[in-house]
Amino acid sequence: MTCSPLVRSLTAAALVASVTLPAGAQSVVGKDKTGPVPNPVDLDTTGMFQAKFVSVGDDMFIGGQPTEKALRELRAKVVTTLVNLRMPPDMAQVGFDEAALANELEIKYVHIPMRGTAENPYGPKALDTFTAAMASADGKVLLHCTIAWRASHLWAAYLIREG
Repeated sequence: MTCSPLVRSLTAAALVASVTLPAGAQSVVGKDKTGPVPNPVDLDTTGMFQAKFVSVGDDMFIGGQPTEKALRELRAKVVTTLVNLRMPPDMAQVGFDEAALANELEIKYVHIPMRGTAENPYGPKALDTFTAAMASADGKVLLHCTIAWRASHLWAAYLIREG
């Protein structure tokens, strides 16, 4: 899979920025951000996430597709907002209704279908929706797609715009 020059530039800029920022746990979500964004920390994906799962500070998680078990465990750790970037046909193959489970767990569910197509572009509107979700979050946030590529790209664009 190839990335557009814009996505490569945004990702590279975010990686450079993250290397120069001090590490340390802190809030990166909502109105009470506490400082520079720390580097992501890899977390165990066993039985929980497809491909990748990281934490950024104390209140931001980025990953591939979570399992039902992962969502239940994250809710117990006070995740209150779930941002899903997967397309509806992809979600039909997950094996559980993620939106319904989020509702059951009282997690705010934000669906921003992104595919890099004319109908679902990596564009300003998607970034605006994600930025609004981050600003209104009243707890921890999980941002996910299938294997964390789209999620990482959106996170990088958010850091560039908001950082």
